[in-house]
Amino acid sequence: MRKTALLVSTALLTALLPLAVAQAVDDPPPTPVDRFEGEVPFASQPAEGIFTWGGDSDDPPTLQLTARPDAPEGGKVLTGTYDISGYGGFTHDFAANEPAHDWSAHKGIRFWWDGQDNDKKIAFEIKDGGANGEASELWTTSFTDDFTGWKQVEIPFTDFVYRTDYQPVGGIDHVLGLTQMWGYSVTLPVGVKGRFAMDDVELYGKADQSLRASVTTDAAVYPVKEGGTATVRVTLATTGSAPVADPVTVTYETTGGTADPGKDYTPVTGTLTFPAGTASGATRTIHVPTLRDKSAEAAETIPLKLTVTGAKPPAETPQVVIDAHGLPYLDGKLPVRKRVADLVSRMSLAEKAGQMTQAERGAVGDGGDIATYDLGSLLSGGGSTPTPNTPEAWAKMIDGFQLRAQATRFQIPLIYGVDAVHGHNNLVGATIMPHNIGLGATRDPRLARRTGAVTASEVRATGVPWDFAPCLCVSRDERWGRSYESFGEDPALVESMETIIQGLQGPADGRELKDNDKVLATAKHFVGDGGTEYGSSTTGTYTIDQGVTKVTRQQLEAVHLAPYRTAVDRGIGTVMPSYSSLDILGDGQGPVKMHARADMINGVLKGRMGFDGFVISDWNAIDQLPGDYSSHVRTSVNAGVDMMMVPYSYKDFTAQLVAEVQAGRVSERRIDDAVSRILTQKFRLGLFEKPYADTSGAPAIGSAAHRAVARQAAAESQVLLKNANGVLPLKKNQKVYVAGSNADDLGNQTGGWTVTWQGASGTHTQGTTILAGMRKDGDVTYSKDASAPTAGYDVGVVVVGETPYAEGVGDVGNGHDLQLSAADRAAVDKVCAAMKCAVLIVSGRPQLIGDRLGEIDGLVASWLPGTEGDGVADVLYGKRPFTGQLPVTWPRSEAQLPINVGDPAYDPQFPYGWGLTTLTKVPEGGAATLKALAVAAAVAEKKGADDVGRALVTKARLIVQQKAGTGMTEAVAKPFADADHLSLTGRYGAAVEKLITAYRAV
Repeated sequence: MRKTALLVSTALLTALLPLAVAQAVDDPPPTPVDRFEGEVPFASQPAEGIFTWGGDSDDPPTLQLTARPDAPEGGKVLTGTYDISGYGGFTHDFAANEPAHDWSAHKGIRFWWDGQDNDKKIAFEIKDGGANGEASELWTTSFTDDFTGWKQVEIPFTDFVYRTDYQPVGGIDHVLGLTQMWGYSVTLPVGVKGRFAMDDVELYGKADQSLRASVTTDAAVYPVKEGGTATVRVTLATTGSAPVADPVTVTYETTGGTADPGKDYTPVTGTLTFPAGTASGATRTIHVPTLRDKSAEAAETIPLKLTVTGAKPPAETPQVVIDAHGLPYLDGKLPVRKRVADLVSRMSLAEKAGQMTQAERGAVGDGGDIATYDLGSLLSGGGSTPTPNTPEAWAKMIDGFQLRAQATRFQIPLIYGVDAVHGHNNLVGATIMPHNIGLGATRDPRLARRTGAVTASEVRATGVPWDFAPCLCVSRDERWGRSYESFGEDPALVESMETIIQGLQGPADGRELKDNDKVLATAKHFVGDGGTEYGSSTTGTYTIDQGVTKVTRQQLEAVHLAPYRTAVDRGIGTVMPSYSSLDILGDGQGPVKMHARADMINGVLKGRMGFDGFVISDWNAIDQLPGDYSSHVRTSVNAGVDMMMVPYSYKDFTAQLVAEVQAGRVSERRIDDAVSRILTQKFRLGLFEKPYADTSGAPAIGSAAHRAVARQAAAESQVLLKNANGVLPLKKNQKVYVAGSNADDLGNQTGGWTVTWQGASGTHTQGTTILAGMRKDGDVTYSKDASAPTAGYDVGVVVVGETPYAEGVGDVGNGHDLQLSAADRAAVDKVCAAMKCAVLIVSGRPQLIGDRLGEIDGLVASWLPGTEGDGVADVLYGKRPFTGQLPVTWPRSEAQLPINVGDPAYDPQFPYGWGLTTLTKVPEGGAATLKALAVAAAVAEKKGADDVGRALVTKARLIVQQKAGTGMTEAVAKPFADADHLSLTGRYGAAVEKLITAYRAV
């Protein structure tokens, strides 16, 4: 029995009385969901229970059942405390091994909440359909904690909307059925320390037909050419597809908008009726005829007002849009420059601000704000995907957003961007390439271009025309969590691999950007992101990412700016500044955030280098600038950032940018420059003519031909560091014992930025693990932890390394180090003590292996090879030779870091450029042969015969490596590494001379 009358305050009693009076006589009694008296335990699937969750270890709230004398129901309430930086909350799941609950008889769900009056929104979700609470559809709404003390929060089921930013499974039916419910969850506020108390979750009220029946239109926007007729389809849908019990009527009329009735269109009014007994899915049509007036015009809107009885109405009023026509910017025969100038001259300040704004897809829901705020761009952050995560769903989602843009005055298409940093990595089933560090190890610019071409074709086939790649960082400290996003530590190597830009974009003049297999590329992160000093980061618990790069002007030019000169020459379409700060020694400015460095963005990039694309900010990066928000906006725009990635604060940004211009703190000329740069790329991409997805290339996504490119890249990326006694390649007749954490884990093999931002261990996409590839070629036995007996095998292969991470989350010192795990070390020790062994290190950066190098016969740096483990097996079994070379220096200890080619003191475990080969005979003749190679290389250099020159250097390198073995000294390592740098810069004769120096020092 309720204790309310005895224990609550007079004020609360006053609040309760109307509730009792208001309850209708024929309403069903409330149905308890949670009383918090201990009847539901703290537990998780498959049992019924309450459990917490969060973005990291600090985010889940603390929960307990607390006896409270003021409990609205019973003696206890659910209480908790929280301090959430990412996301966090709690869930009550019903038991998965029992039938789901039927909530369809009720009007809604309600609960008591102990208000803290903090004005924070609290998301409340219910779980509908599917297999269980963690495999159901999420429907969400929210309430605001703007009160003090206990308050009963009532939420009608009609308030819940389908979550578009995250779903745990593929789409089930996108209908809130209420007949198979699996519980609820609460998402607590971010960025504030808080506490809460909750009591008595229950179902209330009587359901009416509008909860089970809804009226929808087939679109929110209906573009039509002037003089054409728009056809609006109105559909009746019901839960469980049951016929409606009562009639549903839809009264319609054209009213409002920017089009003139009688001049631009013929007004229509009427009523549609769905009689009782009408089946779910029944459709009626409304026709809206438009009229010709022969004048050139911007687009005009005709809202179609729908009034529904007997069912839930559409979420918004559909709009017919008469397409813009006759204006010069729409003429595809005009030069892009003239089209841009015409369009910019017609736009309002608000429309221009919208073009400079990029929002996250999850923030705009179904996309109504696209037209409201004239948004120019959307993106998918890492792991932000449609449900289901298929090529078809991507294209449908983006087409839906592009349709929204057609409701704007000038129908400027969106430019949609994704981080496709090693293939279309957000898409399940896409071809996932090795990360850039592996591509750098291939030393194969032609292959890099092919990987870019495969990526571009798969990305564009899903409707995405813009890729936030490649990363042109020059990684100078492998403690950086983004090391694997770099092609290497040598700017010459990074420059050589920028052929990937042509794979993505096509020729430098941009003439192929409109093709259905090309995307706009992004050079990031300008400038110096790979040079941040360890311990300089001020972002959360990061240690190096987003920190400070301290360099002389000469170092900045030679190391970090060099790749951007190449990118501009290659016609890169966009550039993204770095989160990090740049401290140019001697300039008197100290560390300045890159998004504020007008001298570098306006001065160097746009001015001196002549970059004519546009600059896009990083995710919420302007929030890291000093000062208030107006200062953030003003400083970044005036520094040369043209489009701002403000995922969830796009409304604030557009309003503030307009205010800054109106106040004279940002010039209209600067705005016009930014908008002109953005529109230029949209025209070059052909988006005005073809804004919607061309999915003709979708059948090739994840195809055998595309995976063959990824397989070759995986094979060429493998760097053979040691090969004592010819342990590799393996022979088909050998009995092979395979162990290690990364032998059969596709998630570890693909790393971060795969399906989700951070990536994950396990199988989350389609591909072949290293173990699966090996099983196709030989006699293989697998024991992950090496617990199976080791007797009777010819050779062991132990595949170890890292688990996935991305960005500063992976910084050394932020929960990570460069040591193998205890389990990996134990597996190496056991297998290598029992038989000849080869150790493969699957990782985003070098791992410290020196203390075990003596017991290992073969050592391979496998990097993060992507989905095609067959490529790794190809070199292990000799189908392809090992040809990879170290793109970064392999240190002896963490104390040596940072260590890079060209350092005055240089004594690594393995030098930059090191890489043994198989299936290739090392030239004989020692010093004499080297001398002859030096002469020939000098001749090739003089003639500009690059392929010949590189081949001669490779022969000399193999001679030196054979003699050096594992007895590496500083006298050998330094000239050896220098030789690889010289070769990359075309100085082949000098490279061989350095190798001769290394040979003599062995």
